[in-house]
Amino acid sequence: MSPLSTWENLFLGVFALLLIFWLTPGIKTALAKSKTVPADWSAVLVPLILVVLFVLFLIGTVKSS
Repeated sequence: MSPLSTWENLFLGVFALLLIFWLTPGIKTALAKSKTVPADWSAVLVPLILVVLFVLFLIGTVKSS
């Protein structure tokens, strides 16, 4: 695969800057709102534990056969 040309690099840089400027107000608002919301760790931990158990189950079924 050949490296990107100069105009492609320039386009990607301008696109990245525009994306950052476009998303900045939403990010600031989300961070401000997140400081006032109570933490709900069970909403993160329960699905994470279920995924880990499912992966361990899949590994166990592959090793046993």
